[in-house]
Formats: sequence, C-alpha cells, structure tokens
Amino acid sequence: MTRSTAPPRAWAGRLRAVLTVLVLAVVGYAGGMATTNLWPITTETDNFSAAVRVSPSPFQANVVHTPTVFGDIDLHFAGPLPAPGIEARLQVKEEITDLFTRGRVDVDALTPQEGEVREAMNSGLRNLALKFVGGVLVTQAAVVGLWLLGRSHLPWRRSATAVGVATVLAVTVPSLAAITTYRATNFAAFEATSLLGTVRGSGGMFTDIQGQAQRATPYVQNLLALSDALQNEFVPAETAADPGARFLLISDVHGMNYYPLVQQIVEDEEITAVIDTGDMLNFGRVQEGELAGMYSAIADLGVPYVFVRGNHDALNATDESLLRRLEQIPNVILLEPTAGQYVEADVAGVRIEGFNDWRYFAEVNDDFGAQQAAAAERFAEGTQGWPLPDVLVSHQPYALRPLDTGGVKVNGHMHAPDLDGNRIQVGTFTGGGLVNHFQVPETTGEDEETAGELVGQPYAFDILAFGTDCSVQSLTRYTYRNLVSGRPQFDNVTVINGNRVAADPEEGRTCGADLGVSTQEIVPVPEEELSQEVDDDPAVLLEPPVADLQEPAVVDPAVVDPAVVDQAPATARPAGAAP
Repeated sequence: MTRSTAPPRAWAGRLRAVLTVLVLAVVGYAGGMATTNLWPITTETDNFSAAVRVSPSPFQANVVHTPTVFGDIDLHFAGPLPAPGIEARLQVKEEITDLFTRGRVDVDALTPQEGEVREAMNSGLRNLALKFVGGVLVTQAAVVGLWLLGRSHLPWRRSATAVGVATVLAVTVPSLAAITTYRATNFAAFEATSLLGTVRGSGGMFTDIQGQAQRATPYVQNLLALSDALQNEFVPAETAADPGARFLLISDVHGMNYYPLVQQIVEDEEITAVIDTGDMLNFGRVQEGELAGMYSAIADLGVPYVFVRGNHDALNATDESLLRRLEQIPNVILLEPTAGQYVEADVAGVRIEGFNDWRYFAEVNDDFGAQQAAAAERFAEGTQGWPLPDVLVSHQPYALRPLDTGGVKVNGHMHAPDLDGNRIQVGTFTGGGLVNHFQVPETTGEDEETAGELVGQPYAFDILAFGTDCSVQSLTRYTYRNLVSGRPQFDNVTVINGNRVAADPEEGRTCGADLGVSTQEIVPVPEEELSQEVDDDPAVLLEPPVADLQEPAVVDPAVVDPAVVDQAPATARPAGAAP
C-alpha cells in the first residue's frame, strides 16, 4: 500500500505562503497602530478634548489608559482575547478658561452630563477603528508595492490573495478582541493614581484634597470631575450599591500605633469590622503594644477587630502572650485563640475563619514551607465537615494555598499588596513599622514637603465589601505615603469588581448589619461520621454540625465579649509539641 505525499517543494511553498501572510498581518497591524499614534483622532465632551490612539505597549492590553499631569486614570477590562490597549491624552478645552474668570467653579458644574462620556468614547472608538483600518491598508499596499517593484513577472493573483488574507487578519483579530473586551459587562477594575485617587469620596480620610483642589486650580477640578464621571459610568451598579458589610483589611502594623487613622477610616468608610492578618508587633513582646498604646486604641475602634497571629507576634513556638493580652479587649475576636482551637466569626452574616502563624520572632528554620503546609493541614483537620468560610485568614500566603474557601483568602506577611485569583494579599498598613523605615537625607533644592521623610515599604490597606446576598461586591485597594511626617497623601486607589475576585455564594443567603456579630467554636466531624452523613444526605454539609455545639452568642458589633470567643478553656501547648 502506497501513501501519497505532496512533493517537498509543495509543502515548502505552502509554509512560505503562511509565513508571508502572518508577516504581512503583523506589519499591517503595526502600520495601523503607528498611524493612530502619528495622527491620533480627537474626541470631545463639553469641557475636555482627548487625543486617542492605539497603545503600542503590550502591558496595556485590555486597558483604557488616560494619563494626566495629576495622575492616571485606568479602566481595566477582562475579555476572552487580549485586546489592543487604548490611550487617551486629555486636555482641558481652551474655551473653558472663560469660566475660570467668572469666579469659583465647583466640581459639580464641570461634571459631564449623563451619557456624555460614553457618547464621546463610542464616537472616538469608531473614528479610531476607521483610522486604524486605513493605516493597515496603506501599510499593506506600501509593503507589497516595494516587494513587486522591479519584478519582470508580477504574480498578481498570488499577491492579492496574500494581501487580502493578511489584511483580514490584521483588521478582524484586534477588532474582534476589542469588541468582545471593551464592554461594561467585562469591566474589571477602575484605577486612579496620585491626586486623582481621591475621587472615590474618601478625601476626608486623610486630607480634603478635593477641597484644596477647588482653592488651588480649576484644572484639577476638571480632572477630578472627569475621573468621577468615568468611575460612575463604568463601575457596575452592583459594585457601587450599598453593601451588606464592609471589612477594613490591614496587616503588618509592626508596633506602630496608627490606630487613630484606622478609627478615621472606620468612621469615614462605615466599616463593619477590621480584619488584621498579623505581625502586630516587631519583636514578639507584648510590652511593645502597651508602650505604644495600641491595645487601648483597638478597644476604642467601636467595631469588631478580627485577628490572627503573625510570625513577629511571639517569642517562641508556645508563646501565646499576645493572644492572652488581646482576649482582654472586648471587641477583639481571635480566630485561633489557642493552639488548635478554631473559631468561626459571623459578622453581619459573613462567615470568617482563620489560623495563626505558629512561627516566632527570629526563628531559624530550614523549611518554612513544610511548616506552613503542616499549619494548613492542622486547620483542615480541625474544621473537617464545617461549611467553607466566606473569608479565610492567615498571616502566611503559603499556608492558604492548599485550602478551600467559599469566598476569598486574606494574608499579609509580604509587605506588598497583591491579588492572586481569590487570594487577597494585604500590604503593610504602616510601611512595615518604624524599624523598617530609613531616613531620606535632606539635600539642597529638595522639596520642603518631602525633605527628611521616613521611607520604607509603601503603606497600604484594602476595603472588602460584601453585598446583601453575601457575594463579594468590590475590593478597593489604597496605597499612600508621607504618613510618618504627618502629610499623608494617596498614591493609588483601585476599585476591583467583586465578580473578578470570588464566585457567587450559594443562593438564599442574606448579609447585613442587622444580623450582628456572633462566634462559635468549630468542632470537626469525625471522618467516619462524615462519610455516613454524606451517604445518607449529601446536603448535610451545607449546615454546620450545631448539635454538638453551644448556641452561638450574639453580641453588639461594638463590644465582642472575649468569653464568647474562648468557649473552651485556653490551654498552653505542651512543651516540645510541633510548631
């Protein structure tokens, strides 16, 4: 039996044709992009004009990037294909300077009308697409013309086919990606940097920057108004709706009493509870917090303070001094009040669980990964058969990786904010504490506002909002600076759509402040009993095994009785037990 094969030359010719089409498509795309950058289109609202182009940066895929001298505005989208980034360079119209001569102009007067921003963007994108297609065609024609120049034999049919296919690819692929990506349903995050990061209505949290802007320059007012309008236009309604619960996520305080700032955030942002992922201290000594006045400041917050221990919060593997001190504070909830005892906190209907980092200050260990895996395994065994929490908290990110959760995981330790799937890594609230800062020397000509500032890790915190259906509504991330010198200023505010962080919870749940706060000790279900229950009724895992528990105590959100948390006697770990 013989098998027919094409001659090698035929395959080589086909491969050459495919490569030619791909090269022409890439060249055409580059030509279209270059055309929009050399001759950008202009779109306008009443107060602004913007030069719009296709971004040449691959790092801005799926992003509408708007740079300004007062900060950048970025709209992030998530689509099935990586769409070309779009850059819009804003300018305040010259005509609007007439308004400035008439006296004070407030932000409301300059805010774009409803639909004005969307209409301008749609018009701009249509014109941008036409210019891009024109650039592709001109580039293809130029390349093919040079290719055929001087040839005695002109293979018109083959050339026309190659150019046609390449043009279709260069136009349809990025166009299809853009059409399927830049939709309101695919909105992922709104990000504003520097001064524009204050438009979310949190200006009073640090300083009234918007008020300062009104006194300083109307140009800043305009940019604030436009940033606010963009956020209102694209942030989904469910993300901006009144939440069922709002949690302030902080970590790695490292001995600095910034709790007056925490209290201000709690009041300004109507926070339901604070979640601290550990490293409250530097050297594992409770006296650090006493000297700094941290414990009394926590008691004054007026909301529950949920805590897990970090690796700087103990002197040795069995040291629970900080836990014993914190349990004396009425509003503190310890998720692992003593080794191996786990507590579920129900705050406004949101279920929160977590476990301590049983490392300690200055510990020497050749395999921290194995230690964290053991901590995760202990937690899994100690919560066997219990419903998955909405928020699972631990100091170390590695310990959270093998564990499941019904919502999000929250960790600190790394001193840098991050988001990995449903794992929220909280940055350091105090820049890592005073011992992690260094002094910037004052130099001749240095700005007096920043001269001598103590600098270290970026300051950061997050606000996690849950909807009334107990779904993750939004994650708002803040970074800021100049806190030590007393001139705090936002660097970045990012609002992330909750459906990009966690899946929807089971139906029928309700969350809200009227549900209050309750805690109960988690009692694992024996494996043989769990197997029998699953065989009898798989739905049994949907409810906690409350038959073996005390009735959960419901308390005022502002005062959480530590006795509620420690439902079993606190016992020290036996000497020599595994960390």
